[in-house]
Amino acid sequence: MAKRTLREIMTTDVSTVTLLDNVYEVAVKMKKEDTGFIPVVEGKKLIGVITDRDLVIRGFAEKHEGSTAIKVVMSDKVVSVPPDMTVDEAAKVMAKEQIRRLPVVENGELVGIVSIGDLAVRTIFENEAGEALSVISEKETQKV
Repeated sequence: MAKRTLREIMTTDVSTVTLLDNVYEVAVKMKKEDTGFIPVVEGKKLIGVITDRDLVIRGFAEKHEGSTAIKVVMSDKVVSVPPDMTVDEAAKVMAKEQIRRLPVVENGELVGIVSIGDLAVRTIFENEAGEALSVISEKETQKV
């Protein structure tokens, strides 16, 4: 059986924000979309991501107001992967980089997101997702 690629399992209906949005608008969008991760784009080009943790640690804990530009709190060093990457390769990237979500980029444009949950939901890939999550959780525990 051929290895499945991210294109086959990634989420393509991705909510995004731009540098014109502020911290409050991103928080409202996260609540509405029930997510803690939103890519930041210029047009369709991925330029960063913002997480609920970014909002708390770099935003509110630093006493930034809701009107603060997201450029101040977003992560601009983003690990992204191509849609033709295999699920196994993506799980290894997630484990190595200690991340739970990977933006999928093709020709410089955001085309989807794959999360550790996407890997876990596909029963054929439970081992890869389990291994990646185990490594991520283990390393996060060591940081505490």
